[in-house]
Amino acid sequence: MPLMVFVDNQDITDPCLNLALEEYLLRHVALDEPILLLYVNEPAVIVGRNQNTAEEIDPDYVQAQGIHVVRRLSGGGAVYHDLGNLNFSFITSNKKHLTDFKKFTGPVIRVLGELGVAAELRGKSDIFAAGKKISGNAQYSTAGRMFSHGTLLFDSDLETLLKALNPRQVQIESKAVQSVRSRVTNIRQLLAEPLTMAEFKEALLLGLFDNHPPSSYDLSPAEWEKIHQIAADRYHQWDWNYGRSPKFSVQKSKRLPAGNLQMRITVKRGRIETLEVTGDFTGRREVVELTKHLPGTAYNRQAIATKLTEMDQALYLGVLGRDELLMLLY
Repeated sequence: MPLMVFVDNQDITDPCLNLALEEYLLRHVALDEPILLLYVNEPAVIVGRNQNTAEEIDPDYVQAQGIHVVRRLSGGGAVYHDLGNLNFSFITSNKKHLTDFKKFTGPVIRVLGELGVAAELRGKSDIFAAGKKISGNAQYSTAGRMFSHGTLLFDSDLETLLKALNPRQVQIESKAVQSVRSRVTNIRQLLAEPLTMAEFKEALLLGLFDNHPPSSYDLSPAEWEKIHQIAADRYHQWDWNYGRSPKFSVQKSKRLPAGNLQMRITVKRGRIETLEVTGDFTGRREVVELTKHLPGTAYNRQAIATKLTEMDQALYLGVLGRDELLMLLY
């Protein structure tokens, strides 16, 4: 890598704010030198730009665990971040290296080697060590500039990672880009000498600058205000994180005392577009009234639950309780 400039994220762990910082540097800080950004996020699933969020996560688990779900600008698959995962981003004014992941992963692999971890680039954009994945990478470009960013599993909670990125067993059909699951491991287990996350981050930073003091770009208070605004306008928005998902459909079924019940839901821009209810169940009212009640509702548990309070589902579906109906709808 040529001479770079490092931007300190002030130890922020809010994934929305860190993604907003990265976007701000891409769009508004056009330096001659590439910019290096390092950051650690609190537990979060970061979904690729073109993915269907519902296909990538277990929504019940991430909600129960308080895990953020945020969509990023770049494509690729969903990844899990926590305080044991270090993220790196190279931001440049030269797009000629777009799709050339080796250009950006190479320096990271070199530093890992200096720390005693024999790593290599596999496929197009993944870094492997000891036969397992330790890093996934993605890129994004706009207006003559680009960034290439990636994860480094240092000491992540791999059990939580697997549960968060494990969609519930429901039938989902869409044309979205789906993640490819790989066996993963933590870098900390492979180090020649033990390091804390802070020490690992410092070692990576110094290594990327060839053990010279990093030159830095200091963000002004006014710039930080703009970064917070980007976070509020994009990364904190349900319409971006969930609503931007490609159109998809969900199918579920249940056997009731009164008969079988099947539901097919199509979701467009994060909202229920159509609902089909079929089966040999019996009810006192035409089920078509139910199917007309939910379209337009945001496809998330709270919004659907609120909408269901406006009606008496027992009139249409007999003994099926509201909680059971909610499980079929979401």
